Amino acid sequence: MSIQDEKSLQHDDHEGHGSTSLYVSVFIALCCLTSLSFLTYFDFWRNTVPVGFSRAFMLAVSCIKALLVITFFMHLKWEANWKWMLTVPASLMAIFLMAVLVPDIGLRMQHASYERMIYAAEVPADEDTAHDTDGHDDKAHSPSDKAEH
Repeated sequence: MSIQDEKSLQHDDHEGHGSTSLYVSVFIALCCLTSLSFLTYFDFWRNTVPVGFSRAFMLAVSCIKALLVITFFMHLKWEANWKWMLTVPASLMAIFLMAVLVPDIGLRMQHASYERMIYAAEVPADEDTAHDTDGHDDKAHSPSDKAEH
């Protein structure tokens, strides 16, 4: 095989990584997904969509965008099959960690003791009514409040 044939084979392999129209399509998809993410910052979204759903939506959009970037712009689509040995276990571990840690972090102040609440950050004003559903004052207390008790 001559040097010219090797160069043409290398050139053909590089062209197999996708055409310009593919990259433009992925770019347009990323722009659309970014605009969907941007919609969640408007008042109409905040007033109509529950916070939990909004966070799950943003996480899904972010994961799809990351998948598109990794697959096409980082050329993972055209890698050998060894990529699955690296990505699948790491992805499963990430999902496992989120499933275990998110409820723990999200519910950590649900049954907090008075001693812990003394040093907790104050609850923002718009969340005061949401936390006061059981008739107890769940607002954080400052260290000076401890001296009063």
